[in-house]
Amino acid sequence: MPRHRTKGFCASAAALALCAVLAGCGGSGESAGGGKIVLRYTWWGNPDRAERTEQAVALFEKQHPGVDVTTSFSGYDAYKQKLATQAAGGDAPDVMQLDYRQIDQYASGGVLLDLAKQKAVLRTSEIDQGLLATGRVDDVQYAIPQGRGTETVAYDVGTWKKSGVPLPGRSWTWSQWADTMRALAKKTGKPGATDPGQSEDAFEVWLRGQGKALYTEDGGLGFTAEDLTRWWTFTDKLRREGAVSPAEQTTQLDGSVENTPLGRGTSVTDANWDAPASGFLALVKGGVALTPMPSGEDGTPGQYFKPSMFVGVSANTAHPKEAAQLVDFLVNDRQAAKILGASRGIPVNETVRDEIGPQLKDFDKTIADYQASLEGKLKDPPQAPPAGDNALQSTFQRDYDQVSYERMSPREAAENYITEAKAELRS
Repeated sequence: MPRHRTKGFCASAAALALCAVLAGCGGSGESAGGGKIVLRYTWWGNPDRAERTEQAVALFEKQHPGVDVTTSFSGYDAYKQKLATQAAGGDAPDVMQLDYRQIDQYASGGVLLDLAKQKAVLRTSEIDQGLLATGRVDDVQYAIPQGRGTETVAYDVGTWKKSGVPLPGRSWTWSQWADTMRALAKKTGKPGATDPGQSEDAFEVWLRGQGKALYTEDGGLGFTAEDLTRWWTFTDKLRREGAVSPAEQTTQLDGSVENTPLGRGTSVTDANWDAPASGFLALVKGGVALTPMPSGEDGTPGQYFKPSMFVGVSANTAHPKEAAQLVDFLVNDRQAAKILGASRGIPVNETVRDEIGPQLKDFDKTIADYQASLEGKLKDPPQAPPAGDNALQSTFQRDYDQVSYERMSPREAAENYITEAKAELRS
């Protein structure tokens, strides 16, 4: 990775203030030697995504010789915290990767630029309009989707085959999934899966399979304490049986594949999004394959296609045109698409997707084939969640930690979460 690009994040609001004075964090408006414009671009991901991103950024700099791009990345959880600190200090990077759950929060907070003002350099005509709309808040385009993704169960092919347990088919229910995890644990001597109880994403898939949703159209909770109690009772039982990972492993999760039980070699499967699952390749010697998330008992699918991530521009950038050019490059440039592959999901530019699809290789092709197998089978995605959901992801995991360490019952933890969630969504 080129040394001149990657810069560390500032750790606190005080450090951010100092950076603004000294320009030590490469703030907006910084110029490199020779008068070049410097853009800061940050994202979350794994080393595979980082290597591809650095190659793509080098190509952008070649195409735009008057611009230097400094980059930084980290695991998802650390990235969320650092970006929030930067945004609160008025020092958000010029171009930033964003999650579905961050759009409302940062748009409402005045952090993001109205990208419609840069339509001269940022093309959106070849992006599905429904997908493009997911980056809007109050009809203002604050972010552009970079890829399309969906959840998956990634698994260690070698270990699973060696166990003698039948490989997964094209669909399974949650009860069938649970029985399979029990069988894998019995045959392999290690948990079949990462405990999904800690994951709001997995809970949403389970909930949608029951015909419900995380949130109502007006931004309220779409489920009850009884629903969450049922989910946590289900996962808690599996943990007690040893079918899913124990508390001490689950609490090490930080959004990176490296710190999942599957990544550490202590489980057979992991529920994740399809694009970051590519990071398992370097960690799992037996090879990695993808299979759908479990459905409701009546076959109702809970997973959905969603923008795997977005890219946005800081409202405070000193270089909105150049920042928008970088966004356009990441989304629409054919050469960039060949470099990035499916590391951020399958490309959203329809022409680019059709062009590079046949050229995809290795795990990129695995992801493309996996998504193709689900075409026409999934329900429409939900609307972008309310701003409070970003904080509630951490609350969800924290409250489940109390269950997995047997400090609270599933019902007690569920009631505690519902109380906090309602307060967060009202604030």
